[in-house]
Amino acid sequence: MPIKSRAKTARSAKNGKTANTPGIVKIAGIQMASGPSVSANLSEAERLIEIAVGQGAKLVALPEYFAIMGLKETDKVKVREKEGSGQIQRFLSKIAKTHQIWLIGGSVPMEASTPEKVRNACLVYDPTGKLAARYDKIHLFNLDLGNEHYREDQTIEPGEDVVVLKTPLGTIGLSICYDLRFPELYRAMGDVDLIVVPSAFTDTTGKAHWEPLMRARAIENQCYVLAPAQGGYHISGRETHGNSMIVDPWGVVLDRLPRGSGVVIASMNPAYQASLRNSLPALKHRKLHQC
Repeated sequence: MPIKSRAKTARSAKNGKTANTPGIVKIAGIQMASGPSVSANLSEAERLIEIAVGQGAKLVALPEYFAIMGLKETDKVKVREKEGSGQIQRFLSKIAKTHQIWLIGGSVPMEASTPEKVRNACLVYDPTGKLAARYDKIHLFNLDLGNEHYREDQTIEPGEDVVVLKTPLGTIGLSICYDLRFPELYRAMGDVDLIVVPSAFTDTTGKAHWEPLMRARAIENQCYVLAPAQGGYHISGRETHGNSMIVDPWGVVLDRLPRGSGVVIASMNPAYQASLRNSLPALKHRKLHQC
């Protein structure tokens, strides 16, 4: 089914304007192996964000479910938050303001229309600590491979809107994990400078598909891709793939972290991106467009 909604654009909170020619900027992704304790996960996230900021990052993205990877899939429902209140959102706002960075909370369990589900939401905070954009995961993961089973639709209510955020650092398209397999989502974003894909890829699918999909999204959209991921063994017994990475518009992996907690960091160079789009104007050569 085609995406019904057009890309919903959130404007920068900085004077309601965007920079026409943003300069080179460092971006960072955080890799974690989160557990069932929200407070412990937030402490680890803060430690890693401080490392990224110390290396000059002006935009930092956390992985999917950075605040909770529970013992059961229903654990995230118990800690879901209403927009504008809650421990996780207060944390994100405070950290963004403290370090004066753009902070992307990979995904936060938010209230859904029914009490037994959540919205898996990517929340973006500006350097003043204000919520600048929210994207609710559209595509829900369903896997049945022998002993490995996942049914996100049992605990997650899907989103509908494509979300693009204009900031002084560039135009950012938001997505989450399984969305990566659906290139039409990224085409619906239009011309973006950066795609963010916070994830908790299973190790099984990650070994086969993670890097090829990330590089493909970067190449076909001629933009940077920032993919902060869960990476390691979790108390629940789940194993996530890790390999958090930053990919440039030519498909080159600029930085990666195979396993464990840590930071990936690289520079976005808008002049380099523009030169690639001018040399190979593939985006202008498209013949098929969504209705």
